[in-house]
Amino acid sequence: MDHTEETLIVIGAGHAGVELAFAARQQGWAGPIVLLGEEPHLPYHRPPLSKAFLCGTADAASLALRQATAFDTAAITLRLGTKVRAIDRAAHEVLLADGSALAYTRLALCTGGRARALDVPGLEGAPPPNLFSLRTQADALAIAGAVREGARVVIIGAGYVGLEVAASARKLGAGVTVLESQPRVLARVTGATLSSFYESVHREAGVDLRTNASVRAIERDATGAVSAVLCGDGERLPADVVIVGIGMLADTALAEAAGLRVEGGIVVDAHSLTSDPHIVAAGDCTVHDSALYGRRVRLESVPNALEQARSAAGWLCGKPRPNHAVPWFWSDQYDLKLQMTGLADGHDQCVVRGSFVDHSFCAFYLREGRLIAVDAVNRPADFMLAKKAVAAGVQADPRALADTGIPLKELLATAAPA
Repeated sequence: MDHTEETLIVIGAGHAGVELAFAARQQGWAGPIVLLGEEPHLPYHRPPLSKAFLCGTADAASLALRQATAFDTAAITLRLGTKVRAIDRAAHEVLLADGSALAYTRLALCTGGRARALDVPGLEGAPPPNLFSLRTQADALAIAGAVREGARVVIIGAGYVGLEVAASARKLGAGVTVLESQPRVLARVTGATLSSFYESVHREAGVDLRTNASVRAIERDATGAVSAVLCGDGERLPADVVIVGIGMLADTALAEAAGLRVEGGIVVDAHSLTSDPHIVAAGDCTVHDSALYGRRVRLESVPNALEQARSAAGWLCGKPRPNHAVPWFWSDQYDLKLQMTGLADGHDQCVVRGSFVDHSFCAFYLREGRLIAVDAVNRPADFMLAKKAVAAGVQADPRALADTGIPLKELLATAAPA
């Protein structure tokens, strides 16, 4: 086969899919590249959906990952509104919902994830028109149309999305109640110190934030809309809008049906290669073994999606670039920019540098004296230093970390690698 006729098909037009397609072209893929997206819109940035877009300070045009002309310039065929029905690995074909098929030489799965659905009594039948989750631009538009000044908003789940939407809803003048089943907010992603800080921030902003709170049922009115949320303790919370943010499930249906190795996500190696040598995968739909943490992880973050996409493109183009990046994340709530690097679970010590009162601090997470993660609130310069220190696995003196009189750059530069 003439190399220029080798076809790369990318399923999924989110951050990972777009990055992979462009990176493959930039790194030398000479044949056709076809990018398939289910949504009708140009591929777009998802993080602003719960923040600037929801609040009305960013419009759809500002969300675009690339302008339409960029796809033309890179000779990437973008097919929007296209649903993939199945993958025929033996025939090297992608089968589309309209009955047609596309042949591939190499295939990339960037299918992302889907919102975990709430499963309680009262949600049988047609979904209530005022119950939402937030994954897409259409979801954000629907929520923005419902959340207004004075609206009674109940948010189920206090992860990143739940808390970001809570902050946005308060800015819009809505009354907000957040129900979290865990003993603290952000329990899956950070330590108790940061959870406590964010709980205080939201309560000071007027959010009725409740932890250890379960949902027993949803009450609906004659039109089918949610009228109230019934809590596990028996309380009835009247609601005009209900937003469910209880996590995300990796979208692995195509991979599973095709017989790829799937274990809570599509299993990939450091080059984003799946169990099929002709198929790569990147982004929220994947799991991989982390050398840094000595275990398998699934990361829901834009930076991880981009790193995996670049590694996949390198492998496809014969320019291997294994991905060993330290995971990092961010969240904007009110006037707070939270930047997180590393994974804090398993830490045995947390050291705070800075001030909760001033809304400017870092939380350093140590395990046996080694720095494994850092959360930085409104400290972008410290965060950049922390990323390098976590990657190096430095051993750090807790007392020195807490001492703001010692410049962090100096401290981390002299800390010994583990």
